Amino acid sequence: MKFSVSQNELNKHINIAQRGISNKSTLQILEGILIDAKNNRLKLTSTDLEISIETILDANVIEEGKVVINSRILGDIVKRLPNDTIYFDIKNNHVNIKCQNSDFNIISYPGDDYPELPIVIETAKFDIPQNILKSAIKQTSFTTSQDESRAVLTGVLFEIEDGMLTFVSLDGYRLSMRKENIEISESLKLIVPARVLNELNKIIEDVDKNVTLAIANGQIVFTLDDTVIYSKLLEGQFFNYKDIVRTNHNTTILVKRKDLLDSLERASLLSREQRANLVKLSVTDDYLTIKSNSEMGDVLEQIEIIKKDGENLNIAFNSRYLIDGVRVIDSEDIELNFISSLNPCIMRAKDDEKYIYLVLPVRLAQDDF
Repeated sequence: MKFSVSQNELNKHINIAQRGISNKSTLQILEGILIDAKNNRLKLTSTDLEISIETILDANVIEEGKVVINSRILGDIVKRLPNDTIYFDIKNNHVNIKCQNSDFNIISYPGDDYPELPIVIETAKFDIPQNILKSAIKQTSFTTSQDESRAVLTGVLFEIEDGMLTFVSLDGYRLSMRKENIEISESLKLIVPARVLNELNKIIEDVDKNVTLAIANGQIVFTLDDTVIYSKLLEGQFFNYKDIVRTNHNTTILVKRKDLLDSLERASLLSREQRANLVKLSVTDDYLTIKSNSEMGDVLEQIEIIKKDGENLNIAFNSRYLIDGVRVIDSEDIELNFISSLNPCIMRAKDDEKYIYLVLPVRLAQDDF
């Protein structure tokens, strides 16, 4: 097997393929990337048997063949070679790699020993712009659970009804929900592992070019340009999130997003000294007051309220959960909606119905404010 290829292109595609490799693999061959050289193209494949990635690039293939090379070693070598043509010569599980004055000899594994990727029989298919998918992943994947005993909550729900795709994730303390119109007539519910979405988010670009999503026999397949990502779907019943997303509120305030984020981050400097990262919010007619205290001291921040509807309110939260939500809302002004000190707060951008972030409060006696 022989081929030559551009260092820059190969490095780019190795970085993509490496996202399908798990650090916890018990099979040595799964620590490698399968390289299939044919018809002047290289197909790089990686899998951990849950997520699989195929990515294709042009090359000068002199002798066709397949080989598996350790992903870390291959990536480290190619990354550090000059931006020039790299020459590969593989014989009897030994790989010779040459580029300018560099000459590496490493071991490899037979390509035929690599696991076959799943056979895909599509049942539904739709397109979504990469920038919209990227934004939706950013706004939802961070509120998935890390608790493997509640597997369905480690993924993001994709729910399609009447041409509307809703992304939902929750971890027991907060919920994220993003809605987007798409062109599809089917009604679907599927739970996509957050891990594959986070890896996909590092590959797709912030452009309006489409990525194609196909659903097939317990799998979801993402196709963009020369890369295909396969992932198993999570099985189980997702939480009925519609029961906790309320539309009636007793208090609504509008504040500057930057003012809120800066004040919360300053207050969290002391709140993180305590276990619950506790911050206390008080809503009055003109100001949102944020307080935090610990054994190290206390802090008080005041933010001017642009607009207020409803009653005054005292409520407490984990500061980290509030900060996470404010960071992913891309708007100059942010709206906070409350029912009472015991009910969730719902955040959204001003005049934007596409995204909401819901966070549960910490119960405190009113005397503690």
